[in-house]
Amino acid sequence: MKAAILKGLNQLVIDTVPQPIAGLGEVLVRLQAAALNHRDVWIKTGQYAGVHYPIILGSDGAGIIVEVGSNVDTVWIGREIIINPAFDWGHSERSQEPQFSILGLPKNGTFAEYITVPLSQIAPKPNHLSWEEAASLPLAGVTAYRALFSRAHLQAGEKVLINGIGAGTALFALQFAVAIGALPSVTSSCNDKLAQASGLGAKAGCLYTLEDWHIDFGRHHGPFDVIVDSAGGAVFDHLIDLASSGGRLVFFGATRGNPSELAIRKLFWRQLSLLGTTMGSPSDFTAMIDFVKTHDIKPIISDVFTLDTLSVAFSCMEQGKQFGKLVVRL
Repeated sequence: MKAAILKGLNQLVIDTVPQPIAGLGEVLVRLQAAALNHRDVWIKTGQYAGVHYPIILGSDGAGIIVEVGSNVDTVWIGREIIINPAFDWGHSERSQEPQFSILGLPKNGTFAEYITVPLSQIAPKPNHLSWEEAASLPLAGVTAYRALFSRAHLQAGEKVLINGIGAGTALFALQFAVAIGALPSVTSSCNDKLAQASGLGAKAGCLYTLEDWHIDFGRHHGPFDVIVDSAGGAVFDHLIDLASSGGRLVFFGATRGNPSELAIRKLFWRQLSLLGTTMGSPSDFTAMIDFVKTHDIKPIISDVFTLDTLSVAFSCMEQGKQFGKLVVRL
């Protein structure tokens, strides 16, 4: 089969490898589409823990089951499914256990024509989604769902600020917030992305590249009950200032590193909650799929590529040009 294989640091090549065979409790999926995440870029550039070579990247995928392991009912053959990329979460809803992993490292991922996964890792493809839309949903969708609902407990009518709109998870957070009747605002480094977010239901937007941007923005549109962030860095101090008393700051990344300082006095005096989150449990994933179906949500797709043009997709993500998911049609 054809696959995109990372053979070394920044050495992503398209090659032919043996087609996998469904083992005990597994299904073989003929992938129809896959999607990129920033995680794939970090692995490719050696900025992710546990990188090893060779490895087929890709956490997001959707396809058709074409073969099952000896102990799996053949009724599954022909089913259209999406893959849950969060493996071995564990038994607690509170957090993942040490054996937890994400598809695409250490296990071979979805940038290939076929993949084997445990039967427990699949869900029916929502009928209202195309293959490209379905493939866009898993990692970013479950991350946004857990952040907003399982961790921050966002409610209708609450003000939510989503920092760094344009990436997949932030856009899902915007769409999910709009769906329940919350009042979302967004930030970006690009006016075009703010305008597109407005078209999706954002009530207000601001360029975080402006000096002291948070002061006027907070005065006119804040304070915010829930703030969603994946960047960290110096901006995190501003986000604390934008939170309402009793507000919740939920975050799932640190692309800009650690905050320059953490204003402890502001946190305890204003009863703020800092909520770290990573991916989601099997229950989160099931609830996210149901939520998407109930509210007829369609992922925002920025561009569609093929395996042969995958390097262009990586370049696009590395430059932050996308608004929505970058999809690979297989």
